[in-house]
Parts: sequence; structure tokens; C-alpha cells
Amino acid sequence: MASSRDRQRKLARAKLDRQLARRAARAKRHRQIQAGVGAAVVLALIVVGSAWALGAFDSKPKPEAAEDVCLWTPQDASANTNLKDVGKPPATGLPTTGTRTMTVTTNQGDPITAELDLASAPCAAASISYLAGKSFYDNTTCHEITTEGALHCGDPSGTGIGGPTYSFYDEYLPTGAKPSASASPAPDEPATYPKGTVAMAANPPGSNGSQFLIFFKDFTTETPTYPIIGKITGGLDVVEKIGALATVDNGNGAKVKPKTDVVIQSLTVGEANLGAAASSSAS
Repeated sequence: MASSRDRQRKLARAKLDRQLARRAARAKRHRQIQAGVGAAVVLALIVVGSAWALGAFDSKPKPEAAEDVCLWTPQDASANTNLKDVGKPPATGLPTTGTRTMTVTTNQGDPITAELDLASAPCAAASISYLAGKSFYDNTTCHEITTEGALHCGDPSGTGIGGPTYSFYDEYLPTGAKPSASASPAPDEPATYPKGTVAMAANPPGSNGSQFLIFFKDFTTETPTYPIIGKITGGLDVVEKIGALATVDNGNGAKVKPKTDVVIQSLTVGEANLGAAASSSAS
């Protein structure tokens, strides 16, 4: 028989083995829990990082930036005191199809109406509409009857170098006449600027502001510098009557100033008619 001491040693050994087994089991469970928590944390970090990268935590959704339709270039009124600061038109959200009706009321008879082409000259139409809303043209004079056969208006200073404190680029320049051996264009040559054409005028060319021309007779040139913006739809006879007025020296040696003042009493521009097909001379 085993002695009492041997039995005690065996019992103690069995107890120790059971304790070690329980400790090992607890350690294994602890490691499993830690591994599970760690994996969950890593997964959560991946999800949160991906959501952040995609903008899920932005306070407000960022709208797409609207693309500018027109570029308004600032002009220095301190360098040119003939400029008048009335702000500048918006550059975005402008209509680029259809037409707008411009109505010019002068002291020379019935109102003159024109169709501004938004497809070929959206910025010119936007500029004139904006300035009209500021009464920029009201009670100003058309300071010139040009040698090309056009009434020149839109400069409050009457100097030919006045306008707003911004400018914009040419939008539609017509094709010039083909070079001719003679001084006159060929009989079948279409006019560069047909009678009734409305165009921008700028000094220097390409720095358009507020000035515009209304042609009361056909004009053909090999080198067009006036961007077309529309055509007359009513009152062309009034423009022709103004074009027949006597002219005097404008103070610079050019006999182009109307002897009788031609005053724009008001100029307005209607809302865009987006369903109208463009039918100006630019088409």
C-alpha cells in the first residue's frame, strides 16, 4: 500500500494540474477576447476612415461650383475718369439660348426695339441688361453718327472712352469681306454688318463695356472689329432718320457729332425668351 505521504503528494499534484489547466483556459479565453476586440477596433477604424474620406462627416454637402459664363475685367476709374462705377453683372447662371428684347426710347420718335441674341452674345446681353437695370443709359446722348453708317450710343460721358468699371471680350465677330482689287466690295459680297445690325463698340477694340452701334445702312469691311449682338426688330425708320441728321465737329476734328442732340430717355431689356430661336445677324 502506498504510504499516506505518497497519497498526499499525488492529491497535491492532481490539484496543481487542475489549477494550471484552469489558468491556461482562462488565459486562452482572455487572448481570444483581446483578439476579437482588436479586430473589431481595426474594422471600425477602417469603416470610419472610409466614411470620412467620402465626406460622410461634412456638416453640409458641398455643391458643385457653378461655371462662369462671362469674365468681367475690372477697369480703373482713377485712370479713366469717364468710367462710371455701378458694380458688375453676375458671371454665372446667365441664359445662353434664346433672345432678349431691348427697347430704346429716344427724343427722336417711336421706340427702337432690338432682339439680343443670347446664343452668340450672352455676355453682351447680360451686360446691357444689368446696366439698364441701373438706369445707366437713361438721359444719355448718342454722341456719334459714324462714317460706317451707324448710330453710336451707350457712353454716358459722350467721349467715346466712357462706360462701366469693367470690360468683357468679343463674343461674335462676323467674317470679313474677301480682299478686292477695287475700293468697293464685289456686288454679290454680303454686307459684314447689314442694315439693322446691333453691335458692341469699344476703344480699344475687344474691351467692350456699355457702348453699342445700330447700323442704319449696310457696311462691309475686310477687318471687322465690332462684335454683333443682335438686330433691330422695330423702329429702323427712326434710326435712319437719326442717321440723316447733320453732324458737327466732335471736338477732335471729326465731323460725326449729331448737330441735334439724340437723347436716350430710357433703355430697358426684357426677360430672356428661352424658347425663341436666335435670328440675329450673327446666325
